[in-house]
Amino acid sequence: MFRYWLQGGKISVGFLGAAQLDKYGNINTTVIGDYDNPKVRLPGGGGAPEIATSCGEVFLVMKQSKRGFVEKIDFVTSLGHGKGGNDRASYGVDTKGPSRLITDLCIMEPHPVGKQFVVTSIHPGVTREEIIENTGWDVEFADEVAETAIPSEKELQVLRELHARTAKAHGDQQ
Repeated sequence: MFRYWLQGGKISVGFLGAAQLDKYGNINTTVIGDYDNPKVRLPGGGGAPEIATSCGEVFLVMKQSKRGFVEKIDFVTSLGHGKGGNDRASYGVDTKGPSRLITDLCIMEPHPVGKQFVVTSIHPGVTREEIIENTGWDVEFADEVAETAIPSEKELQVLRELHARTAKAHGDQQ
């Protein structure tokens, strides 16, 4: 399936999360600490490295905290924008890469030149200070920062139905 759909260029948007994420969208899901003597060994990449490089673009979804949003990740499991700028392309990767970072506090998008994440939308009730306090790198804000639109009743209904179907399918495993 990966070879046909993903590596065949047939998936336009992929979704990924991380244990650690840097400001360029590079993902760590392998180890916390030194690789040979880690504090925590994580599940690894699975198919995430292929999703990160083969999907047309990637949306990252994470809870925002200094623990997960770090200046330098301990291990690069999945490539984001590398060291920024055109670094991603220097590895022969021609897909767009991480184009949105959606958190519980805000939405970030990569700077058009440097490729570091920049806050473009803040969720209702969240302050710039809360975003800064929960990020391990120096946060940049776009010149014009929007307020994230609240979900419509229809969107909430769809999410609630999905949640109910998932709970029914998985029973007590959640």
